[in-house]
Amino acid sequence: MFTHKDIEYRSIFVINCLEEKNLRVMSGELLLEDTQEKKTLTKLPFQKILALFVIGHINITTPLIDKCRLYGVPLVVMKPNFRPVFFFANTAEANYLLRQKQYEYPKTDLQIARVLVENKIRNQLRLLEKTRQKSPKIVEAKEKCQNYLPTIPQINDYDSLMGIEGGAAKAFFAAYFEQHDWKLRSPRTKIDPINATLDIGYTILFNYIEAFTRLFGFDPYVGVYHRLWFKRKSLICDLIEPFRCLIDQQVRKAFNTKQCSVDDFLLIKNEYILKREKNNHYTKMFYDALIDYKSDVFKYMQNYYRCFMQRKSVPDYPKFLI
Repeated sequence: MFTHKDIEYRSIFVINCLEEKNLRVMSGELLLEDTQEKKTLTKLPFQKILALFVIGHINITTPLIDKCRLYGVPLVVMKPNFRPVFFFANTAEANYLLRQKQYEYPKTDLQIARVLVENKIRNQLRLLEKTRQKSPKIVEAKEKCQNYLPTIPQINDYDSLMGIEGGAAKAFFAAYFEQHDWKLRSPRTKIDPINATLDIGYTILFNYIEAFTRLFGFDPYVGVYHRLWFKRKSLICDLIEPFRCLIDQQVRKAFNTKQCSVDDFLLIKNEYILKREKNNHYTKMFYDALIDYKSDVFKYMQNYYRCFMQRKSVPDYPKFLI
């Protein structure tokens, strides 16, 4: 299992392959090769890799997978649209005691779920405060978040907790993106450039958090808030909630500074699709934002793991505040 020193020493590598490339192992190092020109583009020592994210078309060899296993490197392969197609990480999958505790955790127990929702709303409030704006929507959204927070510890009904999360999110998005003709948050439908960009960022965040979660041996499909659903990694859906603020902040900043714009997208069948040539730009933008917090994410996951294993009380569970 990794330590804080490992996290500081190792780096997260993102390889964006719009054209087909080859990953292989030579002399104990990871080689990225151009398959057409047959030349080496870069070399990476496995000892310095914390996680490896590949976006696009790639050829992967058996020795590469074996080296990732040996050095505990999660390997994530995604399509050009950022949808994951392959995830390899077996760093601590033998941690059966942890998984047993996950399976035994009462599905009606909302103690940890309340911590996650409260953390998410508190970060939404902090982002609203950081705007330093006092428009009617900003003021209203801040008041809603502030009013929701003290009610969360008393909630014992699942639907009520979801209602509070949804109400806070609706007010937050309407205020936070009001300068960009915000309509509504509509996941995966890509109804406008902001929603499409948020989807890209959340997908990258999801894979990023999963890589850290698997370091401790969690079963990603068993959560404490999001219910079990076929092929849904409910635990990852839970644990990204406190960190969504990083994506929200980056998206607003990028559109405010014209780093992102509607011109980066194609409108196809009423959906905004990112242009292929913009793929690398958006990838770098989001990973740059997340990598700055790699130590914070690791410490959060480590503390969450310890609290869950030891069945600690709710106040001991970690919180991430932006």
